Parts: sequence; C-alpha cells; structure tokens
Amino acid sequence: MQNSPQDLRKKILGRKGEDLTAKYLKKHGYKILARNYTTPFGEADIVAFSPDGYTCFVEVKARESDAFGLPAEAVTREKQQRYRRIALYYCTGKKREVPVRFDVASVWEGELEYFENAYI
Repeated sequence: MQNSPQDLRKKILGRKGEDLTAKYLKKHGYKILARNYTTPFGEADIVAFSPDGYTCFVEVKARESDAFGLPAEAVTREKQQRYRRIALYYCTGKKREVPVRFDVASVWEGELEYFENAYI
C-alpha cells in the first residue's frame, strides 16, 4: 500500500526535524551514536553521547502549525515509557552501566528548541 501525500509530507517534515536536531547536537559537542535506532520496543529518533557523559535518547517532534499544540507537548507518557524501554534495551546490549538522559527536540516553523532532561 502506498503512502498518502499527507503521510509523505509528515515523513519529509520529520526527516528535516531530525537533520536539524543532529546538526544542532554536533555543533554543541555531541556525538551521534545512532539515528532511527530500532528495537523491539520502538524507534528512538536520535541516540547521542553528550559532552557531559550521558547517552541521550532524543525524541524529535516537528510540526508546521500549532493547531494541535506545540511539538514538545506531543511527547506523551506512553511515548516516554517506550523511550525508557528503548534505553534499557540499548544499555543491556552494552553490558555495562550507561548514564542516560531523555531529551526532546521541538521543531516548529523551522526553529529548534531543545529540552535536556525533558523527563525521567
């Protein structure tokens, strides 16, 4: 089944948001460890290593309008719980203790707002 034009537009918007976020992270000294990191529990948009030693699981939310609220407001409790499972899966694979942090990148009208430690 083909994607609708609206689905394709959302994918393009999401990819642009992820690209903008990755560029921001690199500029601020982060090392990108993975993009679209897929696990049995779902996908993390970006996994990055921060300058202060955290492995950051970054959810990128991009929107063209605020008709349904600001992008960061779309990171629901269910999404947060999914990211916790993704992080646990990642850390289990490392077989050592890994300090983690959950960040959110909010992209609206081409502007990025980055929230470190957005949730626990």
